Amino acid sequence: MTVFLVGAGPGDPGLLTVRSAELIARADVVLYDRLIPQEALAGARPDAQLIYVGKEGGGPQMPQAEIERLLVEHGSAGRLVVRLKGGDPFVFGRGGEEALACRAAGIRFEVVPGVTAGVAAPAYAGIPVTQRELASGVAFVTGHEDPSKPETALDWPALAAFPGTLVFYMGVRALPRIAERLIAGGRAATEPVAVVERGTLPEQRTLLATLGDVAERAAAAGIQAPAVTLVGPVAALRDSLAWLEARPLHGRTIAVTRARPQASALAARLRELGATVIEAPAIRVAPLDATLPDLAAYDLVCITSPNGARELFARLAAAGRDARALAGRTIAAIGPGTAAALREHGIVADVVPGRSVAEALVEALADVAVTRALVVRGREGRDVLPDALRARGADVDLLVLYETVAERLDPASARAARGADYVTFTSASTVRFFLSATGPLSGPRLASIGPATSAALRAAGLEPDLEADPHTPDGLVAALLADAARSEPA
Repeated sequence: MTVFLVGAGPGDPGLLTVRSAELIARADVVLYDRLIPQEALAGARPDAQLIYVGKEGGGPQMPQAEIERLLVEHGSAGRLVVRLKGGDPFVFGRGGEEALACRAAGIRFEVVPGVTAGVAAPAYAGIPVTQRELASGVAFVTGHEDPSKPETALDWPALAAFPGTLVFYMGVRALPRIAERLIAGGRAATEPVAVVERGTLPEQRTLLATLGDVAERAAAAGIQAPAVTLVGPVAALRDSLAWLEARPLHGRTIAVTRARPQASALAARLRELGATVIEAPAIRVAPLDATLPDLAAYDLVCITSPNGARELFARLAAAGRDARALAGRTIAAIGPGTAAALREHGIVADVVPGRSVAEALVEALADVAVTRALVVRGREGRDVLPDALRARGADVDLLVLYETVAERLDPASARAARGADYVTFTSASTVRFFLSATGPLSGPRLASIGPATSAALRAAGLEPDLEADPHTPDGLVAALLADAARSEPA
């Protein structure tokens, strides 16, 4: 097999390359660094071996020799190995050393470049590393040299004379020395400098200073690693080109409590809008054993949740069937979210109430003729709909395809969610299981996807601060945007 030296990018999971995601999904073994996007590992196979080999300045260190030994050990065993590194493996990532170790052991390797922080962090801060008339070149420099070296390997006079932008990696603690050497080499003390902390992440912050005062101001601001430092006239462009902070949910922390497979799209959308997202899944959907009945025997099929829609089509697919099995039936969806899940499988629901509650669906079906109905639902579903249809004289069968069970919420996620600006709830079960794991909430604003979820919050003694309309994930995002806009300082 092959060892792949893969760049995971600077932190924003959206900057993972397609190739890196493909390899993570195939890997038998992933050796990963501290600064990779944690979402990257979510794409690994459940049976993959995940090995942390990260280093932290001033903290625990895994010796480089041990990392190379692990690469050779797993590569020699015929496994597909991904060495997942923050940024780019060949830009201050010691990827060259690891490639040489593989070559010496006779192990085939490939390199998958990643987006490097020296370009990405300034770009997210609104600073181009090159700009016509300001900087025609850029130099990438390590701010943390090998401490075993008796003297510096950097030519500071040459760096000071370089006619372009200087980007220093890993140089927070070395800022006084960097500034002193560059000024001594002829750079003006007034030259603009930008220090970008946690570049490309929602909590990114940028300090603008000059060579003369950057060390003092960075210390006063508490700037910490990981950070890159950019020296040159282009740093001053941040005032005109800053865009990250303009995103509407920038600075907000939002906890997402829905089941992990369904949470990813919502979390991704919130991150695009600038939010720091805490994934704190309180539930998971567990399929149940159920035999599909003869769908042709029903004149009405009611789907009461998006999970019900997905499970129904999973069973149809397993039986070698598709949407055509529902041809000729009247299809009712409990609300817009369920209707959207049906559309993903080629079904346009005939009946969709505006409110995602059983009572609204009963009203919407009032003029629909029905003799025999099938209600597709989860084990926890209410009996409002089947009881109302039976009261009209219809024969009603239930097709219970799944149950919602508690997902173990790790203490760190629970603490982070309790300190969030918003906690989002997308079903009554997320309310019950989340509060069971965390206890009462008093700090965050509570965002509900719809009436049933809001009712569950009220039953727990909590009043939702906002409710989605329409009752869909998109509606929930819209409600969060509106609420965040109202809370902006005048």
